[in-house]
Amino acid sequence: MDASSEIILLGGLLLLLSVFAGLVSAKLGAPLLLAFLGLGMVAGEDGPGHIHFSNFQIAYLIGSAALALILFDGGITTKWAEVRRLVLPSSLLATLGVAITAGIVGAAAHYGYQIPWLEALLIGAVVAPTDAAAVASLLHMQNLHLRARVAAILEVESGLNDPMAVFITLFLVQHVGHPSSFSWLSGLGLFAQQMIGGAIFGLIGGRLLLFLFRRMNLNAGLYPILGLAGALTIFGGAQLVEASGFLATYLAALILGNGAYPGRQAVSRFFSSFAWLSQIVLFLMLGLLVTPHLLRPYATSALGVAAVLIFVARPLAVAVCLVPFRVAWREILFISWVGLRGAVPIFLAIIPMLIGARGGTLLFGTAFIVVMVSLVIQGWTVAPLARWLRLDVRVDGPPVRLDIDLPETLARSGNIAGYRIAGSSPAVGYTAAELPLPPGADILLTVRDGAAFGRGEATSLAADDYVLVWGKPEDAPMLDELLSPRDDRTGANPSGAFGEFAFPGGTPLSAILLLYDQKPPRRPFAGSAGEYLKAKIGRPRVGDRMRLGSIELIIREIDGEEVSSVAVEVDPRGDQKPGRFFRRRPRG
Repeated sequence: MDASSEIILLGGLLLLLSVFAGLVSAKLGAPLLLAFLGLGMVAGEDGPGHIHFSNFQIAYLIGSAALALILFDGGITTKWAEVRRLVLPSSLLATLGVAITAGIVGAAAHYGYQIPWLEALLIGAVVAPTDAAAVASLLHMQNLHLRARVAAILEVESGLNDPMAVFITLFLVQHVGHPSSFSWLSGLGLFAQQMIGGAIFGLIGGRLLLFLFRRMNLNAGLYPILGLAGALTIFGGAQLVEASGFLATYLAALILGNGAYPGRQAVSRFFSSFAWLSQIVLFLMLGLLVTPHLLRPYATSALGVAAVLIFVARPLAVAVCLVPFRVAWREILFISWVGLRGAVPIFLAIIPMLIGARGGTLLFGTAFIVVMVSLVIQGWTVAPLARWLRLDVRVDGPPVRLDIDLPETLARSGNIAGYRIAGSSPAVGYTAAELPLPPGADILLTVRDGAAFGRGEATSLAADDYVLVWGKPEDAPMLDELLSPRDDRTGANPSGAFGEFAFPGGTPLSAILLLYDQKPPRRPFAGSAGEYLKAKIGRPRVGDRMRLGSIELIIREIDGEEVSSVAVEVDPRGDQKPGRFFRRRPRG
């Protein structure tokens, strides 16, 4: 009885200390996860806490569940409309990029440690993936609002590269003890089983989970529990048939997060909090698991591996995967540097320890040192680098949207969301009738200084107004862009992966020019923006651009032969090279 109480007390104190450690690290500008990891080490065997924890089986169980829930939270918050055009480069970076990184780091480990190639490649595979939790928490704590394309690539890559790293790790672990059994054919079979099986589980599981949310009339407090049960069931089921549970969980969350269902806001808030709890528990546990004095024999070589990973392998892999897509050099440099390592490499290093593979202790020690170096060097410099490269989008207050849950019969036709209008929002100074709202969307109510104005009153929006907006679920990204604050340096809105602001192709060109204070073209044009681009370009393709004053019109979507969606980029820098994805047109 006393032992149980002591364990509960100790767990509560560690969590409480983690919260305080997070506050201190935020003020110092240190990576938050480094604080959790350090606290675990202090409480561990070599620290003042003297807590002895070396159960790798329990560590693997807790780590699996924690990472699955962290990935599920990442999938729920990923907006498919903003990243779908970047899925190909992000997926390439999460697969081919991981393989390239593992190969280069493996070569360094082979010559640095003087160990066989399979063991060296296993080290490369373990440290190759970036960590979704590390990347997300760092960007949040540093208050970074990255350019949309950079944020989308990092978000999708960090969610998809874990399954690839798990596959390579499992494949190499199977053959480390028996090098003669190594076969590329068996590797292809395992890859298909992991990836195709995980994708099938994720897509079917996500659809079933969304169906349950829409059909089950539950108490509001039970919707998050349904989401938690679904996430763990999908992960466990995929793992049971030896498919990738991490890929299945991420894809299922992506489907759920981009669907409309009752209790959506409660589920999102729950998983956001639970993901933080998972990160704290995971890093505390990993800190307890390591014994620092046992790492000394590997320190020098591990530092060399970390240097190769950070300065050679990751930049080369990013360049190979993103250069064909005409990504700007600033973005390639930043994506290369922000590939933080976190709990995933240490978690993967547990797998060889569980089966008693040769070199398991060396692998675990190297992974831990690489993670520490990555968090210290990269974690402390990400924010200054983003600002130096002009990739951060500073806004005057966060873009606030509060979705209001409606009964299922109403939610199928539309949603109601509340917004706070920032001073730099492009909507300031215009009435609802003057704004290029999506078809069918409307501003229902405006609240200013305690007074409410109905939809029939022609009231121009002002800073610190609160508005209630009706729109379809697919209108949310466009409404966010219209009502969110702009970048205080360039006037750009931070949302959108293809340009900063999107409009339906039928939006009058004059309305867009009025919104951005631009002069009309030399030859007046009374039609829509889509018609204007089609008339000027002739045979438009997605990605075609045309300059008008200080803005650029970009074709985002084409329906048949008509331009169905047009984006606007404010103050374009012109650092994109000509190519298939970015083709510039003469001024109008």
